[in-house]
Amino acid sequence: MLSMDGHGYLQGGWYQVSLDIRSERQGVVAPVLYPDYGHGMQEHERIELQTTGAPGQYGALVRFPHTVHAMRMDPMAAAGTFSTGSMTLRRLSRYSAAMMMLAGILRRRRGKRAKLAMLKWVLARLVKGGPAGLGAALHDEYAGVSTFDAGNDYERWVRLYGCGANVPHADAGEPLISVLMPVYNTPEKWLRRSIGSVIGQDYRNWELCIADDASTQPHVRRVLQEFAGMDARIKIAFRERNGHISATSNSALELASGEYVALLDHDDELPPTALSDVAAALAANPHWRMLYTDEDKVDELGRRYDPYFKPDWNYELFLSQNCFSHLGVFETRLVREVGGFREGLEGSQDWDLALRCCERVDASEIGHLAKVLYHWRAIPGSTALAVGEKSYAVTAGERAVREHLHRVGAAGRVLSTEWGHHRLQYDVPVPAPRVSLIVPTRDRVALLKMCVESILTRTTYTDYEILIVDNQSVEPETAEYFAEVVCDPRVRVLPYDAPFNYSAINNHAVRHASGSIIGLINNDIEVITPEWLDEMVGHAVRPDVGAVGAMLYYPNDTIQHAGVIVGLHGVAGHAYSAKPRGYPGQMNRARLTQSLSAVTAACLLVRREVFDAVGGLDEAICVAFNDVDFCLRVREAGYRNVWTPFAELYHHESASRGLEDTPEKIERFQREVLFMNQRWGDTLSVDPAYNPNLTLHGEPFGLAFPPRSP
Repeated sequence: MLSMDGHGYLQGGWYQVSLDIRSERQGVVAPVLYPDYGHGMQEHERIELQTTGAPGQYGALVRFPHTVHAMRMDPMAAAGTFSTGSMTLRRLSRYSAAMMMLAGILRRRRGKRAKLAMLKWVLARLVKGGPAGLGAALHDEYAGVSTFDAGNDYERWVRLYGCGANVPHADAGEPLISVLMPVYNTPEKWLRRSIGSVIGQDYRNWELCIADDASTQPHVRRVLQEFAGMDARIKIAFRERNGHISATSNSALELASGEYVALLDHDDELPPTALSDVAAALAANPHWRMLYTDEDKVDELGRRYDPYFKPDWNYELFLSQNCFSHLGVFETRLVREVGGFREGLEGSQDWDLALRCCERVDASEIGHLAKVLYHWRAIPGSTALAVGEKSYAVTAGERAVREHLHRVGAAGRVLSTEWGHHRLQYDVPVPAPRVSLIVPTRDRVALLKMCVESILTRTTYTDYEILIVDNQSVEPETAEYFAEVVCDPRVRVLPYDAPFNYSAINNHAVRHASGSIIGLINNDIEVITPEWLDEMVGHAVRPDVGAVGAMLYYPNDTIQHAGVIVGLHGVAGHAYSAKPRGYPGQMNRARLTQSLSAVTAACLLVRREVFDAVGGLDEAICVAFNDVDFCLRVREAGYRNVWTPFAELYHHESASRGLEDTPEKIERFQREVLFMNQRWGDTLSVDPAYNPNLTLHGEPFGLAFPPRSP
């Protein structure tokens, strides 16, 4: 604890914070500052320091909005020994802070177009909001990129773990993999690099099927014929007429004789072990008919950056963004069964193909290989640089997803978002199912009233009831409010006269609920988006969906809950906690609907049949992790748990650090941690929604040093 009392308070403003901290367990070093602005240390006001890339060096550009009375530093995310050197706080002018943030943002933008677009964005924010508005916008944007620029240190990660050994593999008995490459007027440098990356594979049983779409630049034919003369495994088809990428991909597919096809764009690259790693994964999982890998981007200088460490097969996320391609591998027979690439879907033809293929296979037949086996070239004209480089691709993607929903009989709308991905809005059945919203409480009537009134006055969904579960309230004001609120026919009060047990309280209320959908709601929740219940019910009624969670914010508009990552810090933790509202997250995942292993019960919907089928909440877990345990049992029963960012609510959670601050609470918490580890074991360290190359010890979605994947 750093107290400012003896030397005066630390004035609010912009500061550059630097810290030297070392540990034998450097992977779990995750320093966090907790400033005290005079009202105690608040969880949602914490400041996470990022590694600068130098060993033991951490820092951040921070803004203290108020005078700092005291400050605490938590050095690590798990138990361990450490030593600290110097810690400095250097005050900055607003101008200096703005320039540092802008420089950090521009470093993330690759290419002149992206940098120019960013400068136009700065000018627009300055005109619209003045210097103060620009400062706030820069801060939010900087928060969205600084973690991955500095904190994850991808270049260092690549040096340590990102280059597979180039060991020759025997090709006898291994599947022939046909690499499909449609080509059109590719710059010679990138065409040679792309073809060379296939020739350089340490796996030998491949063929490269190239179709040229009537290129007008003469070097293309010359280069292709040169490579075909060098290696008999290179097959080439020269199209007489230009037909765009779908027709050209089909021409490449006609050349394929392999058991599997892999898709490679004409200016991208495969690392040397890509096909051998794919073949080994297919041999270990012979039931896989589709397979995808992780990816990163590579600039014109060959620098790798912006990795996408993807989750295992995640249907909801896949409908929002094409997380399958790069590197996408399909059983050849399956691709031909669905008719290959569809014309009219150019720009998202690979996404459309994957959508049609996934309709014919079981989820267990879609595999994910958690290795970076594709380098996406970021050059002008490529969507690797910016989605806006190919706006027609967004339109084609919207159509592909919309037609997929029609084919599978799902009623809903597909809406394009401003960042180039999609939102799926599922229809609520007619008539709408009744939702029973269960709100446990013990006094704290001001919070309860805020919660209930926000539901009653802001919710557009009509068929719901609120069950307030009174757990031994004693204050007269509470009784008065109960008498008043039950005059609304949508509200009931149920007594629960027993010691606090969150699981038992909710199970008791479910037995008295009349709805076919159960909603677990904390008494400190406040509705933001009026359509929150429509959004969540639209997912909850889907037969293959279990629990549904929402986007929750602290009162200061920072994220409190954007889903739960299982295994984080031992048992589970929230994704993107304390990031600013609008924070994109890893590859925009904080903005996109997706399936997750667990969601918080502070705002959770589930069909009653699912709740009953898994036995409700486990009453052996009184306080912590009962929602995680419930969600894991729901997932174990074969359902997908879904989180949506489009149902937004405030969670006025007690944000003071150190809630487990008495011997009794600490003992109870430790019992529940032990319970979870005994029940779920290794399941807690393998979250299919969270890539093994990402850390379980530091800030969520930071890189793991070392990764947990083999």
